Amino acid sequence: METSRLTVVSNRLAIAVGQEESGQWTIKPGSGGLVTALGPVLRDRGGQWIGWIGAIGQHPMDEGFLDDLLDHGSRETGYALKPVHLTAEEIQKYYHGFSNEILWPLFHDLPTRCNFDPSYWQVYERVNAKFAQTVAANTGTGDYVWVHDYHLIMVAHYLKTVGVERQTGFFLHIPFPPLDGFIKLPWRFQILHALLRYDLVGFQTMRDRRNFMDCVRMLMPKTRVVGQGHIVRCLTPEQEVLVGAFPISIDFRQFAEIAASQEVQDQAWIIHANLPERQLILGIDRLDYTKGIPLRLKAFANALERYPELRGKVTLIQVVVPSREEVPEYEALKREIERLVGEINGRFSQVEWTPIHYIYRPLSRVELLAYYRTCEIALITPLKDGMNLVAKEFCACSIENNGVLILSEFAGAAAQLQNGALLVNPFDIVGVADAIRRAYSMDENSRRSRMARMRRSIQRHDIFHWVNAFFRAGLHKDLNQFPRVELFLPTAEPSASCSIADEEP
Repeated sequence: METSRLTVVSNRLAIAVGQEESGQWTIKPGSGGLVTALGPVLRDRGGQWIGWIGAIGQHPMDEGFLDDLLDHGSRETGYALKPVHLTAEEIQKYYHGFSNEILWPLFHDLPTRCNFDPSYWQVYERVNAKFAQTVAANTGTGDYVWVHDYHLIMVAHYLKTVGVERQTGFFLHIPFPPLDGFIKLPWRFQILHALLRYDLVGFQTMRDRRNFMDCVRMLMPKTRVVGQGHIVRCLTPEQEVLVGAFPISIDFRQFAEIAASQEVQDQAWIIHANLPERQLILGIDRLDYTKGIPLRLKAFANALERYPELRGKVTLIQVVVPSREEVPEYEALKREIERLVGEINGRFSQVEWTPIHYIYRPLSRVELLAYYRTCEIALITPLKDGMNLVAKEFCACSIENNGVLILSEFAGAAAQLQNGALLVNPFDIVGVADAIRRAYSMDENSRRSRMARMRRSIQRHDIFHWVNAFFRAGLHKDLNQFPRVELFLPTAEPSASCSIADEEP
């Protein structure tokens, strides 16, 4: 089938529409790894993005004004934006409920944090059907529909239910759990069946694909698995499904070029001027219990306790990006982090040295890259992660090849970066502390050779390699075979009350 256009479907659009206290509507760039990864692809090759527009404040927005906002957003992104509108109940039960209180903790091997509320499943089905309707209305038979992540597992199922035939691919950005964890899900059969309605299902790592195949073999006896290697085939009673591992990546060239810019260099100089004569350790995470921030802080304290020579010679810059602050569990996590930071600083601080600099806010793109470039050590220790693009971004921005990456062995990125990173078990406080000491004392030649290996690997397997690998498997064509489509957008300027935030994701 000749493919004419790429359509990306995700929970959120690549922009976020919000309302300030003054009542002014704003558009902000989307955040997260998916926007970072796919933005350049859609911008360079043309395409469209379908997703929820996000919460739009207390008061309804005029439909025409919303269209103006989306037109402006399309000009900013370079591709068409098609919104899916959700009710308050749908946001609560589909997004906060089934997606983030069931699938998120379960797929990260934390079933005790799950809330298996039956009403969540009913609304999850309803919203996935709504997304499928939007896909059907905005795509043609020649389009390739690429659905992303755990929020929208059921989209292909509902497309086929209403008789809409599209070429479809699905990519799971988070880990897929092993069988003994997955079977705890009351709707395990429906989820597996829905995944097997796509033409191609992609996972971050071979471990995730293996977990999925184990579940299929045990729970779907009428499905037969054929083949070995990178791509295998699942033969179901309805169709043939390709299943593979496609580790996501970043736009290496863009990160390296911006990191070398004068603006980033100036900001990096300010950071080091304010924290002189010491090695800087960077931790940067979204506020989430899967990121292992409390254990990381305890490991840093253990390193200071057992290796006194580190005192005054290293500083941990821990950046936490706010997330789901209205959820009590996340607020409790924030309090625990702040308690640990205060306790460690109170215990080890000296007149001219504070062990931890704690930042609780989003960073601009320039700030983020300045920290990447300035810090000699990155401490990235999630309890479990699908990939973790922060690790790759840090390497791309280490343009002097002098950085050391300490990385959790449970991050998907560990499979690719194991030959250069110091891999650690985030639950092993002493082991992480020893890795901090090892990174601090690593000689220059070892630093350079390790970082050079990682940077070469990331440059070779960048975002475009990721997309090409997925398309070759699903469509037998490369990215450059998609037509370069000029996106014809309205020329009228948006209303004066529309402002574009200059903060990058």
